Formats: sequence, C-alpha cells, structure tokens
Amino acid sequence: MITAVEKVLFLKSVDLFRALAGEELAPIADIAEEQPLAAGDQVFAEGEPGDALYLIVEGAVQVHRGKKPVARLGARDVFGEMAVLDSHPRSATATVVEDAVLLKIGRDDFRDILQERPEIGMGVIQVLSRRLRTSGRHA
Repeated sequence: MITAVEKVLFLKSVDLFRALAGEELAPIADIAEEQPLAAGDQVFAEGEPGDALYLIVEGAVQVHRGKKPVARLGARDVFGEMAVLDSHPRSATATVVEDAVLLKIGRDDFRDILQERPEIGMGVIQVLSRRLRTSGRHA
C-alpha cells in the first residue's frame, strides 16, 4: 500500500505535476486510487467510455490499437489522459505487460483539481503535444 506521502513524492516526479509544490499535490494524492495489476491484465479497452487517467508507479503498460502497438510505457508515465478532457470512447487498449502498480485519477475529481490549479492543464497539454510529436502526426 502506497502512503499519502509516497504518493505526493511520486506525483512530484511525474511531468504532469512537476510544477506543483508538495502541499498542492496532497489533494491529488488523496484522490489517486492505487491499483496493483498483473502482467496480462487489461487496464481499459479501445471503445470503452473513458473516465480516468493513470500513472505508472512501477511496471510497464502496452498501449495498442487492435494488435498494433502504439506505445510501451513505464514508471512515471501517464496514459488515458484524453479521457479526463473529453467524454469520447477510449482510442486504444492498455494492457499490463510487466506486473504494475498504477494510480488512477477519475475524470470528475481531476476536473475539480483543474479548476483550482489550471497549470495542471498545461501539463496535460505538454504530455499530449509530446505524444503527437513522437508519433509523427504533427504539422
């Protein structure tokens, strides 16, 4: 079980939250739900309604569309962030490929935090921009 202090320290190490002070991360740590998963477990499936973003504390996750891999993510990576911005179905499937511990942050809770701390929105935009840039789908 990850303690609240450990969650704050972890969140501080993630690009999305790096700009925030520890005391500002405490409310985020409170809403971050720990999820231990085994290799082979599916986090979510393409087409499902998205309701949360995930942060990888340890382990690895493969994001794929059908059988085509999109990205392999590891510790301190964020995925599923599009679901907290809109209510469209998931654009890919996420499957655990190495036993993992994830932190799940629900959309409604995350939106409440965004209203209080709009700079977190910039973190989400930076993550999305980086993904677009590395996928070769940028103008």
